[in-house]
Amino acid sequence: MLHATCYLLLISIMVQNKKEIPSETKNESVEEERLFISLRASAWDEFCGQDKTKQSLQIALSAAKKRKESLEHVLLYGPPGLGKTTLAYLIAREMGVSIRITSGPAIERSGDLASIMTNLEPGDVLFIDEIHRLNKVVEETLYPAMEDYALDIVVGKGPSARTLRLELPRFTIIGATTRIGLMSAPLRDRFGIVQRLNFYPAPDLEKIILTAAKKLSITLDEFAKIALSQRARGTPRIALKLLKRARDFAQVKGSQHIDQKVLEEAFNLLEIDRMGLDDSDRRLLKALIEKHQGGPVGIESLAATISEDIGTIEDVIEPYLMQIGFLKRTPRGREATEKAYEHLGVKKTAPKQTQRKLI
Repeated sequence: MLHATCYLLLISIMVQNKKEIPSETKNESVEEERLFISLRASAWDEFCGQDKTKQSLQIALSAAKKRKESLEHVLLYGPPGLGKTTLAYLIAREMGVSIRITSGPAIERSGDLASIMTNLEPGDVLFIDEIHRLNKVVEETLYPAMEDYALDIVVGKGPSARTLRLELPRFTIIGATTRIGLMSAPLRDRFGIVQRLNFYPAPDLEKIILTAAKKLSITLDEFAKIALSQRARGTPRIALKLLKRARDFAQVKGSQHIDQKVLEEAFNLLEIDRMGLDDSDRRLLKALIEKHQGGPVGIESLAATISEDIGTIEDVIEPYLMQIGFLKRTPRGREATEKAYEHLGVKKTAPKQTQRKLI
């Protein structure tokens, strides 16, 4: 009875494999075509910035290839848009293997994870984006797969329950997360290579913009290159997004060249200033300065003032403002800095001293 149940389980996994494996994992030629038409770097030489991370990964890759082994499990963390997914593609390409892509929220049950893993070939890369959002049951199923390359499946219920261990080929899991603090320690410790990706300096962003411009078959002058890198908030994804919008403006005017005039029109419409602040950023700073005298003010009051939810302020708006020194988080609340006053062209007024009236 047990053997029959196991057989049916394996058949169901194989059927799920055919249905659930996404189109981007079919074969290497499709993958190369997808990389070609996108603006992602398709070779290590094209990947600008993150020099220490690249060097560390290339050493690990070279050592693994010399030993003819799969690469150790890799964990990449940092703010969104810095190239974690691109690095996963490059690692798979360097190892000459296929890459399977999924995300933490997409794996709802242990069976979903089993259907993906049983379809892996030796040396393949399984990329799990937002890995901190795996549910607890799936995460515990992942432990033996990462350590022992085996999958433990419980068959049956109650006293008659049995555990079936499926052997898996040696593969590499690359996890990506924007919030490593939300990962459990047992999962985090099972990654042999842990790398943090940092924000990019302007020179690296300029190289990325020029490379992407060639792929888009457009040209841009020196002013446009510098202006785009300054407004990209240290993030390649934002730089590429701004480049695409500027290209739209240029093409509407019948040109394939981005100059100062085109860029200024694009930035005015998008309401992005020279520091990369958009309307939401400036609205928060103005509310803090004009309505709350620069702070300190609690996050609840600030959210109510600008009609935004607290999560959006904490996760989307505040990080960049704090990074460039326009905003401070203090135990008493949020405060605007001198730089914020200067950027908005607002003169800082001394707080009024309240005097007690003598009776």
